Amino acid sequence: MQGRDHVAIVIPAFNEAVALPSFLAEIRGSFDDVGASVTVIVVDDASTDETGEVASPLASVVRVPGNRGHGPTALRAYAEGLRSGADVIVHVDGDGQFYGDDIVRVAAALDRTQADVVHGVRRGRTDPWFRRALSGLVRLAVLILCGRSVPDVNTPLRAYNPRVLESLLCDVPPTALVPHVHFSIAEARSRLRVRYVSVASIPRRGGLAQGTMWGSGRSRVVFPPKRLLSFAARAIAELWRIDIIGSAADIDRPVGGDVAVRG
Repeated sequence: MQGRDHVAIVIPAFNEAVALPSFLAEIRGSFDDVGASVTVIVVDDASTDETGEVASPLASVVRVPGNRGHGPTALRAYAEGLRSGADVIVHVDGDGQFYGDDIVRVAAALDRTQADVVHGVRRGRTDPWFRRALSGLVRLAVLILCGRSVPDVNTPLRAYNPRVLESLLCDVPPTALVPHVHFSIAEARSRLRVRYVSVASIPRRGGLAQGTMWGSGRSRVVFPPKRLLSFAARAIAELWRIDIIGSAADIDRPVGGDVAVRG
């Protein structure tokens, strides 16, 4: 990356005190190696551990007063990235499932390919089978809805042009459960210039295979937790409301005597 590039790394985090110190240090080291100016912003979703405290020496920390869940916290992180005035905004989760050098590659690809957005496509995922299966079903749904295949529809590693990101945020409510799926659908429908970079998916640095958001300390999970099933049901209802019903309403809504078509 060129030295004049200002990159904002935005990171939603909940109870990631174990993962964050090494992950943040690795991110900073990787961007220092390519001479890029980087701002790291961690949005702490009312963690009950020392997430904010351990992140503070290496990042700007925004503390959310009440736990809101991953989706709303990710959207808040994006908003904080826009406020930074950065040229490139990169989102990554706080569990440290990516290498710092791969995050740099995703950010650099935005300028190199003149893309609107770059997705880090995970290879070798270590998530439980049911999370990978759910991602596959969502990918199929996006293909049917948009006529475009998105290799990793819910990847948390993304780099955005700020102008494009601001437009995407306008169409997603701040309480959205699965904002990255909504983004992927909007990107496909709008025929944005999306580029894909293959990245390694490594085990969570925090130690729990399925993530702290599912509230289990077991390292090996055979069946999907009830909480995940409930979340999936609510997410499907949200996708129907925003991306199917909402899209139809946009197409039918007259503006100044004409038909307004989103995307």
